[in-house]
Amino acid sequence: MGAVRSGARSGRSAGAGMRLDHRVARLRLAEPLRISRAAMTERDAVWVTLSHQGIRGRGEVVTSPRLGLDVAAIERALVTAASWVGAESHPAGLRKRLPELRNRLAHALPVAAAVDAAVHDLLAVEAGVPLHEVLGMPVWDRVPTAYTVGIVAPDTAARCARQLMRRGFTTIKVKLGAPDPADDIGRVEAIRAAAPAAALLLDPNGAWDARTAIDVLTRLAEFGVAAVEQPVPAGFPDDLATVSNSVPMPVIADEDAGTRSDLDALPGGLGGINIKLAECGGLDAALSMIDWARPRGVGVMLGCQASTSLSIAAAAHLTGAARWVDLDGHLLLAEDPWTGLGGADGLLRRPGAPGLGVRCRGES
Repeated sequence: MGAVRSGARSGRSAGAGMRLDHRVARLRLAEPLRISRAAMTERDAVWVTLSHQGIRGRGEVVTSPRLGLDVAAIERALVTAASWVGAESHPAGLRKRLPELRNRLAHALPVAAAVDAAVHDLLAVEAGVPLHEVLGMPVWDRVPTAYTVGIVAPDTAARCARQLMRRGFTTIKVKLGAPDPADDIGRVEAIRAAAPAAALLLDPNGAWDARTAIDVLTRLAEFGVAAVEQPVPAGFPDDLATVSNSVPMPVIADEDAGTRSDLDALPGGLGGINIKLAECGGLDAALSMIDWARPRGVGVMLGCQASTSLSIAAAAHLTGAARWVDLDGHLLLAEDPWTGLGGADGLLRRPGAPGLGVRCRGES
């Protein structure tokens, strides 16, 4: 069975003219996803609703062992968020105070991101416009997204790549970081043979030291790699710079570029930064990261977690500013309980409704 909404828990906090509700649901992946540091088959999602004068804004936060967030921790953070909501009478005031929310929830930025999405969604729905207009982003109607292939055997990876090409995908993201780098090389080689026209994004999740990264990436260059994310562990900018200066493909900082405050410590010469709303604290923070990258000629990648279309839609409204789009979290689920964004054929489509534009299946 896929994503399950039955048996979901809910909570409510009242503010001055606004109300913050939440509901918990279980998400199951279509297939286990293995990366260098863990494997995942399911996770919980908390759907946040901000209501004001009959209008609702939505956001989502998913549990994350890496970030120390289970449902109980998320619900505790939402109590803090409800107090923050209660100090304002209109969501426009909340939008101005989003940096304050991130400060209050510095230990739980994904929760701040969910509330941030709900604030922006409510404002856009109230204005009757798609979210990207409120954000000041370029108009978008459809955009290709990558699809992630985990750490699997080469024949399995090749079979998946062929299926993705038949479905319409043009970009494949390949998880690397197996104990034996030869396994990684074999996986990329198999995918390239199965999908000769696909753009390949590589992601070892910081699994290599600098020497290994340079060796493996130099050998993989013949396969026409479009970019590589975070080849070395976070927190070692000199190693990141060494790799970036030694390999032919763009290097994108991921774990080293979680928040706006991380960016000034990055070495020069990087090809890009990966912006994930859950890790930076939401759309307001993401806009500041885009503003940092643009004048420096640093490319923007939009990344995600395994999550529903509710989370992915918020990031999708930023795609007008992105060089690389890796927003496949909803496509990894056995069943997505939200609808309107598409993507099964490799193309995300802007929903027709105002705000985020997606809706929960079964809702009118």
